[in-house]
Amino acid sequence: MNIEEALSILKSKGYKYTGKREEMVRIFSREKRYLSAKEMLEYMQQDYPNLSFDTVYRNLNLFEELGIVETTQLNDERIYRFSCAQGHHHHHIICTECGKTHKIDVCPMDAILGEPKGFRITGHKFEIYGCCDECGLTQ
Repeated sequence: MNIEEALSILKSKGYKYTGKREEMVRIFSREKRYLSAKEMLEYMQQDYPNLSFDTVYRNLNLFEELGIVETTQLNDERIYRFSCAQGHHHHHIICTECGKTHKIDVCPMDAILGEPKGFRITGHKFEIYGCCDECGLTQ
């Protein structure tokens, strides 16, 4: 996902273009990592001092619904990042310190032969957590 794609999705789905939404998209593009709603609010408050947590959270949920961002749970908190390119199946290693991700192309589901009896798999999620070299060097 990039800025132009994200803004195009908003427009094509009939959502109003706002400076706040564009700024959120630009932050995801710049940061290239998972962000919490609280972090997003902190980044935006310099330009939008009266911005509420609810507004940020509603827009993050909209972005998720439209496929602009993907989410995961880390330390009991929902975090968000730009969605990866569609059509290419992969998983992520996620740094628990800074939220940066690295793509891994190996899928553990490939090791499962067939589908479990009485169950049809329609999707899955696999994440590995750790500490990236940058964060690991500071500890």
